[in-house]
Amino acid sequence: LVEFDDRSDPKEAVNVANRIVSDPDIVAVVGHFNSGCSIPASRVYAQAGLPMVSPGSSNPELTRQQLSPNWPWPKNVFRANTTDDAQGTFAAEFLNRTLKKKTVAVVHDKTSYGQGIAEELQKRFAALGGVVVSFDGVQTGDKDFKALMTRIKAENPAALFYGGTYTEGALILRQARDAGIGALFLTGENSFDPEFVRMAGPAAEGAYVTYLGRPPELLDTAKAFVDKYKLRYPGQEIKAYDHYGYEITNMLLEALEKVGPDKAKIIEYLRGLRYTGVLGETTFDEKGDTRNRTITLFVIKKGVFTPSL
Repeated sequence: LVEFDDRSDPKEAVNVANRIVSDPDIVAVVGHFNSGCSIPASRVYAQAGLPMVSPGSSNPELTRQQLSPNWPWPKNVFRANTTDDAQGTFAAEFLNRTLKKKTVAVVHDKTSYGQGIAEELQKRFAALGGVVVSFDGVQTGDKDFKALMTRIKAENPAALFYGGTYTEGALILRQARDAGIGALFLTGENSFDPEFVRMAGPAAEGAYVTYLGRPPELLDTAKAFVDKYKLRYPGQEIKAYDHYGYEITNMLLEALEKVGPDKAKIIEYLRGLRYTGVLGETTFDEKGDTRNRTITLFVIKKGVFTPSL
């Protein structure tokens, strides 16, 4: 195993990808984590015929690009997690159909992940007859959102949706409540992390979080994984994508065992794979996406992520 760090930066991800494909001993890649890194890096791997298995990148473009006539390389990308189009659509339908919310303010962090899920929600919410009163991008690393929250308060939305990482999301939620915004708060699975609750403090109470798939604690098929994790990492919390990383790596290991360190044969094996493990049964469609499209909804009650749907 050789580790690389793309520092969550798309340019560095391409640099890392070029270093990886220059090493003839590397026959596959597990990663990247961020969609904004995975998409440009995937093209480098594709040109080299290197299989790429993703444990967490959820922007639909990562795999969809492989169906383009401008993609002359092998369809080398596979992922274990559900995609943003499913999550954004689910979130919009939950707000509009289940909670009967007719207006929403949308904020995102301008990343492929955050903006992607926000755009999917915006599109579906409008199609259902709802009104998106504003659609704003913030910069990753920003900490002061008071001016934005003041404007959103004047718009008086029934709901506030945030697409992005939990660091900015927690601050936005806190500052929204400080500004007197009582709108229902909904965000994506990146915030399914105890750190989001700690950072948001009391403001986290009642917030909703969508989750791609199901966390391991809610999967009967993941019981052995959870038990082994606790033994291997005592006192550490299982993060949102740990079981996806474990699963997709085991799929890759099975391919290596069956066909050996041949990049083209690994890609072909994964394409026809039917794997039973932590996530239940996984197969891939023509894009390399998992056919598992489950979404779980959580609401935070007394500082705990509590299943809602």
